[in-house]
Amino acid sequence: MEEILHGSRSAAAPRTITTLANVAKGSHLGGIPRRMVLTTVGAITKFYGILLNNTKVHNGDTLLSLVKSRPPGTPLVTVSNHMSTLDDPLMWGIRGLPLADPKRCRWTLAAEDICFTNVFFSYFFRLGKCIPITRGAGIYQPHMAEALERLNEGEWLNTFPEGKVCQELGPLRRLKWGTASLIARAKVSPILLPIGHSGFEKVMPENYWNGRRPLLPLVNKNVDIVVGEPMVFDIPRLKQAAVDLASASVDVASSGSVSSEADDRKFPLLGSSMKNPNPLTKGITRLSSIQQVANTLETMKTNGADVPGPLLDEAAWRWIYTHITEHIWVALSEVTQKARTIGQLRADS
Repeated sequence: MEEILHGSRSAAAPRTITTLANVAKGSHLGGIPRRMVLTTVGAITKFYGILLNNTKVHNGDTLLSLVKSRPPGTPLVTVSNHMSTLDDPLMWGIRGLPLADPKRCRWTLAAEDICFTNVFFSYFFRLGKCIPITRGAGIYQPHMAEALERLNEGEWLNTFPEGKVCQELGPLRRLKWGTASLIARAKVSPILLPIGHSGFEKVMPENYWNGRRPLLPLVNKNVDIVVGEPMVFDIPRLKQAAVDLASASVDVASSGSVSSEADDRKFPLLGSSMKNPNPLTKGITRLSSIQQVANTLETMKTNGADVPGPLLDEAAWRWIYTHITEHIWVALSEVTQKARTIGQLRADS
């Protein structure tokens, strides 16, 4: 468990990477280089998605509404299955999505061993609003603080909680805790939006020729993107639940009815095997409209959701991260399966 939080002790020593933190700022050279990169990548994305491939977006209005008109100061977190190295940016080739707008375009977490291997790549991906993440370094690595800062500024952050590309069509793998840790630690509870897709594994297959990817994305492929419904986590309620469970565990241990191992506060994992878990209900609200999102956030604020909660130990934080992650897994599995089903129906027709 400690390896998940702080990184594997057996991992190789971290190498020096060029992250160009100053380039990530919107004020870099008056914002002109960023706008140029976003405009160019956005045009290529729409060219490949709309003209060279047959991309269909389902419930896309929900994403457009949250990107353009969510409550002021409220961060947005989109989560998606990870089918290819080009999921981002190709999945954003949606008509009406302001890809060239530096203020509205998404931030995303990007693997430093792929996107930040030299100064040129680092400069390009930093202009493209990418935050370098070292895989295996734990959820408290330095650049996770940068991602948290973006959320605290009310920005849109996209993540792939599976952590790496998987082109197998089975159930989603166990998700990493990074997304949940950002949601739990944000000053304002973010809106979470699951997005499932199918077909990008055909546009950029991992094993195209001799175990390698193609030099350019393939064309004439069917791609389906399914946008789910927004979700909001009641973080103060989850914190209180973690404290209550801790107290209950200590009380049971002190009664002598169980072994002293109860002092470890092994909170229930709520189906953490992630094999057909039941939908969870504690501290989460699924919403069907932007107005419901605004009303729910206002209610949470009125009820004291913006007031600091109780101090938590590491075991309590683990319980919260697990709980949020499993909610994400359930919601993301639903939209991913819908995208695959739609894609299969299109292929059979």
